[in-house]
Amino acid sequence: MREPLPDRSPSAVVWDMDGTLIDSSSAVPDAFIETVTALGGAVHSRAEVVALYSLGPPRAMLSRMLERPCRDEEVDLYHEILARCAARVTTCPGVEAALDRLRHLVPMAVFTGASRRAADILLSAAGLRDHFPVVVGGDEIERPKPDPQGIQRACSLLRVPTGACVYVGDAPTDLEAARRAGALAAAAGWGHLYDASARADLVLDTPDDLAARLLTA
Repeated sequence: MREPLPDRSPSAVVWDMDGTLIDSSSAVPDAFIETVTALGGAVHSRAEVVALYSLGPPRAMLSRMLERPCRDEEVDLYHEILARCAARVTTCPGVEAALDRLRHLVPMAVFTGASRRAADILLSAAGLRDHFPVVVGGDEIERPKPDPQGIQRACSLLRVPTGACVYVGDAPTDLEAARRAGALAAAAGWGHLYDASARADLVLDTPDDLAARLLTA
């Protein structure tokens, strides 16, 4: 951990999912690509799909990729394909051990731009779903990151003030959402979207950095 934890020790931890808890860097883009191709849309690269993550849940991304409004059954098709692709999902190194330590210290939640259904699929495939009593998907809020609404909802469901929470994510939009919510912004330095120039309250080199700091707080 490259900075000391600020004076206010967090009472809860909310995690981003993709690139922070799990490595879905091939599974999720490939599920979108296969879905859009099956529906007659243009072929996209993985990089093009990743660039659309900031749009939020699958419906918004599929609508952009198809260049038309996405229907309910098309969102269902995406989730069916994702469930098959999810066999390739792995946990980020050190995540499972860190979660095992943290679960005895603070309540935890996940807030992801992916849909709630996608989050359940991916977290279950990685064997992490049972760590989180609260999961908030991008389809359960009105505005995507960097809007703070998702973090605020997760904290509300945990019954913890946002100011007493730390949000861990790899993307600059994760950190901005945390700041807007009034939460501590912790950069997941191991994530594939990590940007060293993005403003963060602390940078975690490994998932266990946060657990180690809380154990000594």
